[in-house]
Formats: sequence, C-alpha cells, structure tokens
Amino acid sequence: MAKIIVKFQRYFRRKPVRFFTFIILYLTAGSVVFLHATFEGEHIISDNVKSLVDGSSAGTDLQDVGVSQLSRVFKEAPESPSPPRRYGPWLKTTTKDLPERTKQGDFGGTWNRALKGRVIREQEEGRAKYIGCYMDDTRQRALRGVSFFDYKKMTVFRCQDNCAERGYMYAGLEFGAECYCGHKIKALNVSESECNMECKGEKNNICGGVNRLSIYRLELTQESARRYGSAIFRGCFHRPDNVSLSLALPVSSTLLNMSVDKCVDLCTEKEYPLAVLAGTVCYCAFPTAYFTLHEREDEQLCAQKCMGEEFESCGTLDYFIVYQTQVQDNRCMDRRFLHTRSKQLIALASFPGAGNTWARHLIELATGFYTGSYYFDGSLYNKGFKGERDHWRNGRTVCIKTHESGRKEIEAFDSAILLIRNPYKALMAEFNRKYGGHVGFASQAHWKGKEWPEFVNNYAPWWATHTLDWLKYGKNVLVVHFEDLKQDLFVQLKRMINLLGLPVLADRLLCVEGQKDGNFKRSGLRKLEYDPYTADMRKMISNYIRTVDKALKFRNLTGVPQDYYPR
Repeated sequence: MAKIIVKFQRYFRRKPVRFFTFIILYLTAGSVVFLHATFEGEHIISDNVKSLVDGSSAGTDLQDVGVSQLSRVFKEAPESPSPPRRYGPWLKTTTKDLPERTKQGDFGGTWNRALKGRVIREQEEGRAKYIGCYMDDTRQRALRGVSFFDYKKMTVFRCQDNCAERGYMYAGLEFGAECYCGHKIKALNVSESECNMECKGEKNNICGGVNRLSIYRLELTQESARRYGSAIFRGCFHRPDNVSLSLALPVSSTLLNMSVDKCVDLCTEKEYPLAVLAGTVCYCAFPTAYFTLHEREDEQLCAQKCMGEEFESCGTLDYFIVYQTQVQDNRCMDRRFLHTRSKQLIALASFPGAGNTWARHLIELATGFYTGSYYFDGSLYNKGFKGERDHWRNGRTVCIKTHESGRKEIEAFDSAILLIRNPYKALMAEFNRKYGGHVGFASQAHWKGKEWPEFVNNYAPWWATHTLDWLKYGKNVLVVHFEDLKQDLFVQLKRMINLLGLPVLADRLLCVEGQKDGNFKRSGLRKLEYDPYTADMRKMISNYIRTVDKALKFRNLTGVPQDYYPR
C-alpha cells in the first residue's frame, strides 16, 4: 500500500497539471451530487403545486410571479369538494398514526418541522399568541378582513404587525406567503402537521399550508383601533342637536335585522366614510361641522343590542354608534405647490424622532399644499412628499422640515413651528428610525449592544440644545407639544395653519382627523418588554427636561407636560 502511495506522489510531482485537474474533477463530482439531492427535494413541491393550479407553471416559477398574476392563478383553479393536498394521499392519515409514521423518514421531517415551527411561534412575540392551524376555503374565508401577499419576504411578524395596525383581533398565514386578518375565525381547527409550509421571508418558521391557516390572536395595545370587519369603531355619540338629521346625516335606511355588517356595507357601497347606527336605522355621512365626532359619550348609552347581531351594539334613537368604513374621505387628499413663491421661509423644526414627518402629513392634508425639507429623503419623496425634491429656499412649499439647531441655520427662517416631544419617546423613535427605517424597528441586538448607550449619550444633550437654540435665536416661534397635537389634533392643527398664514377649512380638518396616521406610524405591536433606560440615563435626561421646562416658562410659554418626567 505504501508503495502505491509513493508512486502516486512521484506521478503528480512530475505532472502538477494532472494533480490540479484531478482535484477539480473531484470537487465537480461532489457539487453535482449535492445539487442533485437539492433538486430532488424541490421536485416534490414543484409537481404538487403544479397539480394544485391544474396546469399552471411550476411552483419554482410561481415565486417570481406578481401578486395579481398569482392571485388569478389560484382563483381560476377548478374548485373541488375537498381541498387539494401538497404531498399526496398519505397526509389523510389520522392523528393516531402520527407517532408510527414519524419513524419513516419523509413524513417525520414534515412533522418535526411543524413542531419546531410551533415552538418558535410560542417563543417569538409576547403580544401575539399562536392558537392553531385552521382550514381555509377560497369561497368562504376563515378570516374575512383585509389580506395581502408577499411571495418573497413574508414573515410571521410582518403579518401580525399589519393586522394589529389595522385593529384586527386575528392574523393568519397561508401558502407561506399570504396574510389574512379578521375579527372572527369561521373555520375548523385541524392537525398541526397540515400547516407545513415555511415562510418565504424566514425559513425557520411556519406560515400555514395549502388551504391551511396558521392563526395568531393579537394582544392589541390600547393605541390600536377597535374594528369590526373592515370598519374602525369611532365611538358612541349624541344625536346632533339643533339641526336636521338629513343635513348632518344625508343618507338613511331602515334595515331589518340591523347589524354592523349591514350598515357598514350599505355606507361603503354608497361611498361614505362614516356608518352611523341608530337602533334600526343606518345613516351614512361625512364628518362635518354638524357632526364632528369630537364629543364622545359613554358607550353604555349606546348599548342597545343589534337585532341581527347578538354581540354588537347598534345604538338608540338619541345615541349613535359610529364606524369608519374603508371609503377614503377625498376632501383633503388634493395637494399642490404654492401658486406664487412665498417670500417667507417658515421652519417646521424638531429634534429627530419628535414626529416631524407625521406633522408634515397633517399640514399637507389640512392645507392642500406640499411641505418642503432642508434635506432630501428619497423614501419620503416616493411616499408622496413631493416637496422633498425642491430646494428649501425655493418658496413653493408652505413650510420646511429641519432638525438643524445652529444659530446661522435658525436665523435663515422668518418664523417657525417648534415641535417638542417627550425625550424618552423621541430618543427611542429616532433609534428605531436609524436602525429600522421610518416605520421599522431596531433589533434586540442594537438595543442590548453598545449602540444604544452611545446613542443616548450623544443625542440626549442635543434634545435640550435643539429647543434652547430655537427659543433663543428663532423669530416668531410657535411651540407645539407632540403630545398635545396627538390628544387635540383639531385645535393644535388650527394654531399651526394660522401661523402659516393660510385659511382654516373646517371640512378639511375633519377629514384629516379620519386619516391622521398616514403611512408613518409604527405599530404598537412590537414594543420592548423592558425599560432600556438605566438609572444614570434617566438622571441625565431629567436634568435636560428641567432645563427646557425652565426656558419655556421664562418666555411665558407652557412648560413641558408632566409625563415627560420618569415614573
């Protein structure tokens, strides 16, 4: 044996080219074997997805098809009494057979993957609880709220986040890429093994199966809207006083077996944003000066049950239940540049994370004119902030976003709206933006790593100096607290518009109230389960809060809200 090895060594030493050729052939053979094994695994899925859509392109091609095309494929697929299966008839096995089949290889892998996915799901989000795998039917969905698809990047959290943001109680995932939201589950629970498709955006988690939904119950925060189906619950309100109902609520209809669904459907069909329930009568309307939705009543006053829905209230003749439909109120959607260039430069100044983008959204809706920016953010431009591309001195926009705090930069403006936010909230918001984008979130690694302490040490002093500089060097400064704007939008927005020198249009302001969040609000679902601020951080920030509070009061302005101070 030793002689043979020595002969090989001498052979390749004389001919090194042959040695390298041998190595390349060896590696190539190994790669071919590996790829063959991979394609065999994909072939099973491809053929079965092909049978699912009855003659459409293979499953591997479906991943690259647009949402509309793929939806069309599934809709046009012939429907059969029993839902199609992914792997074949052995999936019809009852639960009792599972332990024995687990030992037989292929099924064991599927079952283990389902169990692994369930463990991950249960550990993943404290604010969403996994409740099981459920049947779904394209003709009668288990979850009947909004839905959206992403055949490349769908994740469990993304689906939960979108449903929670819209106020739904349940989020369900199907086919590894489809997300459905709803308030009720109208389907049967099935075996966990039938939810066996990995999420397109995270391979270690399960996103339902073929006609099977992995459903989560969302533990919504108080900030989340309460919904019924696709409508947002606005509250209980007293019947409009000293005005004809036909003027305040122009469309009315008496409905047999009244229910929230029937009234919402009626107003949606007639393209009104408000569905108003008054016993057996359904009214449809826009919010107007006659019916502003500003003075909510105790819900117990509207507690009369619906005739057609046992668990929902339909209001009374004097106290109305109001829902906001999915119809968009277009009275405040038109926006344009100023007709004549303004000679006055008005700043919309804030510390980063204090809600500047949200304030711009509100101002644009309320005035009908674009806002500008001291910077240029392509993502904001693509979201509809067309003034983002204009130079800030151009004069075609009503105000200019800025985070600057130097004397020279401040004195360049003729007047300013100074937006101030609780530093604890502002710092966390800016940290999330820096590491997660305008509506994203920083990862746990960033919060627990060195980035967060360094960020607080650098940015907390800036929060104070930013306000102090604008109070010192700014001309005609209007101070608006973020918390006041959130709490009393109508009044605070009127103050801002008055400073801009533009007319206050009540209908536009009421329209803004119905769609105030826009596309730049983070969902309340993903929140830290702990306080990221250390005792030293709180001590430092509290000193800055007291300094700003003293400076505001020195100028006879309202001091900082009491909740700025740590609990």
